[in-house]
Amino acid sequence: MSKRLFSLSALALSVAMALPAAAQDADTVVATVNGTDITIGHMIAARATLPQRFQELPDEVLFTGILDQLIQQTLLAQSFEGDLPKRAQLSLDNETRSLTAGEVIEGVLEQALTPDALQAAYDARFSDATPTEEYNASHILVETEEAAQAIKAELDDGAEFAAVAREKSTGPSGPNGGSLGWFGPGMMVPSFEAAVIALEPGEVSDPVKTQFGWHVITLIETRTADLPEIEEVRAELEEDLRTEAIENRVNALRSAADVDESAAQGIDPAILRDIELLQ
Repeated sequence: MSKRLFSLSALALSVAMALPAAAQDADTVVATVNGTDITIGHMIAARATLPQRFQELPDEVLFTGILDQLIQQTLLAQSFEGDLPKRAQLSLDNETRSLTAGEVIEGVLEQALTPDALQAAYDARFSDATPTEEYNASHILVETEEAAQAIKAELDDGAEFAAVAREKSTGPSGPNGGSLGWFGPGMMVPSFEAAVIALEPGEVSDPVKTQFGWHVITLIETRTADLPEIEEVRAELEEDLRTEAIENRVNALRSAADVDESAAQGIDPAILRDIELLQ
């Protein structure tokens, strides 16, 4: 960084800090480069696009660095002569399109993510739902049916399930005594789940085959899972509302628009790799 630019940045910082708080807004000018204003709004927008690791820097460091960057960019832009290259103009077109679309999306989401809409989404998903049964089970996994039958016989003779699991199970839960913890419907493969559901607490299953091998299962206990509170599923519901709102808006706009994609049909998709076309 040149001393001249650093001095200008430092001067602008001191001037901005000296302004009354009420006078500082997005239109407040912090520097002028050959008649071109750089405002607090420009700096805020630039900061918002920084990677997270830079946004965590102290404010005074970011203020000086961003202002210096904007001054340098302004000087370089002012020194440009001629027409913008095609690649730059097309990038500006895309950036304008993206930012403008983003503003529309912000408005759509502001209308979609209301407390009433969130409550309605929660009710639609859970008002008719019934609490589900959950299971706490352990298993011993071996490669063959013969090995599973031998383990079942050992357990029937009084061997401790967890000890046998630690000694003989080939599954990742073996070192933990075969414990699978709590799980609900659909979380296990069908044949395994069916065997668990058929058990009474404390009972040990006959060998059960899955694509992973042969299992001997014991059901420890069951419980009825309560329906989640709205705050527990807020993030998921909001994401669904966002997706639905944006899709509905885009579909409505598209159905009312004259969109002709026929010209794209005869184009080789590999053309997107040809960066030389932008020269």
